[in-house]
Amino acid sequence: MLVDAVRAEGFRLSKNRTALFWSLAFVPIVTLVIGAITNFVLKGSETKILGDAQMPAELKEALARGTLDMGEALVAGAGNLANPLVLLFVLIGAATIYAGDYRWETWRLISARNSRSNLLLGKLAVVAGLALAAMALMLVAGVAENLIKAAVFERTLTFSMTGEMVGRFLGFAGLSWLRIVQFTMMGMLAAVVTRSLLAALFIPLVVGVAQFFSPQMLMPMGVLPDAWLSVLINPGAAAEAVQAVIEGGARAAALPDGMALKAWLSLALWTLGPLALALAWFPRQDLSKE
Repeated sequence: MLVDAVRAEGFRLSKNRTALFWSLAFVPIVTLVIGAITNFVLKGSETKILGDAQMPAELKEALARGTLDMGEALVAGAGNLANPLVLLFVLIGAATIYAGDYRWETWRLISARNSRSNLLLGKLAVVAGLALAAMALMLVAGVAENLIKAAVFERTLTFSMTGEMVGRFLGFAGLSWLRIVQFTMMGMLAAVVTRSLLAALFIPLVVGVAQFFSPQMLMPMGVLPDAWLSVLINPGAAAEAVQAVIEGGARAAALPDGMALKAWLSLALWTLGPLALALAWFPRQDLSKE
């Protein structure tokens, strides 16, 4: 049963402390430490920064002593939960889950107890839960960083959360979760096709870098960044477009016509496509000697 597969994968992951640390704890810890150091450095250089007319306005705003709205900080943080560092380190845990049975030669021990599709879907469910846990820890780190900022710069803390802000928070968080899961789907397909943990880790990275630079590569060919081809092969840009729609306002109004539809189709293609291919390929494999 699928529930058994999910439970088994979750139990195995819970015993893999190395994968859990790198996938869940490392990025929030680094984010909090760097944020705290940055705040203390800015505080030490406050007089110099405020007295220099050439300093960026954003940097001077960071030294402001007004109120710090934790509600707005939570919404802003939810929009940055799928940053490149989170994608990279969650992929470590995802690659371990997707390719671990090939590496440890354990497929033959579990494949007879469940269907092939359930085995893969169980792994996907655990990766989806891993992504949620990583996002939750990033939010906690963001709250802690803002509390440190408030203490260092003697800012008053407030909390406001309107219905619109709740909607944006949930929209940003849901989109971040989808983006993380989508990024790891290439790891699932790579693991099934190559039977290699390294391939499950590095192929998504290579594909992701190529997608990031695809607009620059397509522009000399006359393909604009908002063209169907550009959006469909670049789910990262598609996620940014969907985030603009969720945010609304001037950012959403600046999107080209039809961009939202292209963006959703791109995300669906890069999420469901690798999953369908992995589910189709996996039953064809001979695991008797694994």
